[in-house]
Amino acid sequence: MTVTKYKVYFAWDYEKEEAWLNEMSNKGYQLVHVGIFKYVFEVDHSKRYIYRLELLDQLPSHPSSVDYMKFLEETGVECVSTILRWAYFRKEAGENGFELYSDIASRIKHYKRIQLLFIAVTPVNVMSIINMGNIYSRTHSLSALIATILVVIIVLMLATGLYRVSMQIAKLSHDKLFRE
Repeated sequence: MTVTKYKVYFAWDYEKEEAWLNEMSNKGYQLVHVGIFKYVFEVDHSKRYIYRLELLDQLPSHPSSVDYMKFLEETGVECVSTILRWAYFRKEAGENGFELYSDIASRIKHYKRIQLLFIAVTPVNVMSIINMGNIYSRTHSLSALIATILVVIIVLMLATGLYRVSMQIAKLSHDKLFRE
């Protein structure tokens, strides 16, 4: 039997998403597919998994990503699903646990990939605000106004995400200094 859940998580909250997926696994719901804000679970109380998420360097079909996922498979890690560059990995729960990032430097590197994604898409959205604002100023169209407001909200969310990811990088960098 499958169960579908809809939940909103943003890239900067991937650790909360992981925690929720692990909690679902503990309740007997094992992830089988991910869509945009959509999670499909198979009910299976006989297994328990630890889930981890990663923003890959490239799309999952890229040779470097395929090699990386094959390497993880050799260690008992399964790629359950992907959405764009996000990969959802799992490994059966055991006494050893399961972490994708073995040290602070690798966690920083992962957050920097997320940060770069935000930096890459923000200018496009800012240009959209300018274009939609120009259209609205010429036409006074309600649809142009609504579109402008929606893009402004997206840019504010991106800015929030960029800030939160940057703060996480700073915190990890600070921690790294004191542990080395």
